[in-house]
Amino acid sequence: MTDKPFRSIVKTISWRAVGTLDTIVISYVVTGSFAMAASIGSVELVTKMLLFYFHERAWNKISFGKEKVPEYQI
Repeated sequence: MTDKPFRSIVKTISWRAVGTLDTIVISYVVTGSFAMAASIGSVELVTKMLLFYFHERAWNKISFGKEKVPEYQI
């Protein structure tokens, strides 16, 4: 069984929402500036979403750690 590309896109978006909020909070704590934190979070949102999508698709092509589920016929 493999994941469809749309599943990878939805997973990418949901994970980036969590990750970007984390980055914004950490950036705010470090810089003390919400504008700077939002700027860092915005750049990080786009770059990491693209990186994650291609990383996910590459792992989907690798059989490492996958088990083939037998198909049952009725």
